Amino acid sequence: MVLVKRFLCAKHRSKHWGKSRLGWTQPPGPGPFPLNRVASPSCPHRRQDTGLYYHRYLQEVINVLETDGHFKEKLQAANAEDIKSGKLSRELDFVSHHIRTKLDELKRQEVSRLRMLLKAKMDAMQEQEVQVDHLSLLKQFDHLDPQNQHTFEARDLELLIQTATRDLAQYDAAHHAEFKRYEMLKEHERRQYLDSLDGERRREEERRLQEQQKRHRQHPRVNVPGSRAQLQEVWEETDGLDPAEFNPKTFFRLHDTNGDGVLDEQELEALFTKELEKVYDPKNEDDDMREMEEERLRMREHVMKNVDTNHDRLVTLDEFLSSTQRKEFAEAGGWETVEEQPVYTEEELVRFEAELAAREAELSERAAQLGREHEALERSQGQLEAKKQELKQAVLQMEQRKQQPPAPPAPGPEGQLLFQPQAGAGAPGPRDALPASATPDQKPTQPPGDHPPQPDQLQ
Repeated sequence: MVLVKRFLCAKHRSKHWGKSRLGWTQPPGPGPFPLNRVASPSCPHRRQDTGLYYHRYLQEVINVLETDGHFKEKLQAANAEDIKSGKLSRELDFVSHHIRTKLDELKRQEVSRLRMLLKAKMDAMQEQEVQVDHLSLLKQFDHLDPQNQHTFEARDLELLIQTATRDLAQYDAAHHAEFKRYEMLKEHERRQYLDSLDGERRREEERRLQEQQKRHRQHPRVNVPGSRAQLQEVWEETDGLDPAEFNPKTFFRLHDTNGDGVLDEQELEALFTKELEKVYDPKNEDDDMREMEEERLRMREHVMKNVDTNHDRLVTLDEFLSSTQRKEFAEAGGWETVEEQPVYTEEELVRFEAELAAREAELSERAAQLGREHEALERSQGQLEAKKQELKQAVLQMEQRKQQPPAPPAPGPEGQLLFQPQAGAGAPGPRDALPASATPDQKPTQPPGDHPPQPDQLQ
């Protein structure tokens, strides 16, 4: 049951944007697609997002399975190994028909959603004419069986649980890596800003930043997460109970807010709120809320490392009580915050800045290339427009010529009317033209030497 409850009550992934002037376009997380947060029946008072790109599908499958009495009974009796090995998935064959029908519909919807995402990606790459092999492309998604795109089978549930377990385990590492890049970018921009100032203004800004850091470090001592001092502070200030009557078993039951017998990651992180408030104030613009969420994650990982002995990302009552018997539980000490433990070295910052400079140079070159292409396109557009105008003028002139009446025949040198030769025999030629003064009854005089021969001359 523990892994499925891990899914149902997955911790809230807070997504705060940093104060970098460059900004951040994508929150950390393994999935490339943003999803709306949905509520779980097992945790109705919360709205969670696991950070997985298939979060909605995962949530809806679990919600449907919870409505089947047989499967819910097997789920409550299952252990982590049953879920990981796929033994629980085989119980899917015994759920009611209408539950299977709902699961089939959920899978068809998920396949359709993935197809649309793939098509959008292809369109963005300007490959609209490429024939898409959806079956091959769907194989890149591990949370369902792409060979069967119409029905939800035991294999689908097994893949969904295995993939979610793997991806959720990798989430924290991805979050830390993204936070490191965020911190290095902040430092890079701070140094760039200082370099842009002259001597006196730079010294004034450096003093201001140093005073700001000094004020931020002037806070009450932060207790080690999971220690007696930290839990007793919650017991007294949050629960309103007498610290002298601190009882670990009662404390566990008080903070197992959904009564499932375990403390999940969100319930654990709720215990660190008082400690975080000592360092970070959401109303103070100088306090970085992105750092606060990284601090919360570090605190939760510290407790899990020392308390969660079977590494199922949940704390049982036995694990919690065992941790309170250790020597480290009673030892007084302070917790070092992110500011006191830099997340990167100077060498890592130098490499990051080099990569950033190379990326900026690449983007600048690309921008210059696009500018040149834009100018060439504008020139081509101007040439095309000029040719278009010439063509329109030529067409207009042709239309005007068609509308003009034909010109009369021009007179010859002696005033005669010249006619163009007509096709066929007997057509009058240029020499057959009548003088302008001649009448139709008059015969034209023949020039000397052109008289036809007489019959007696032929003998």
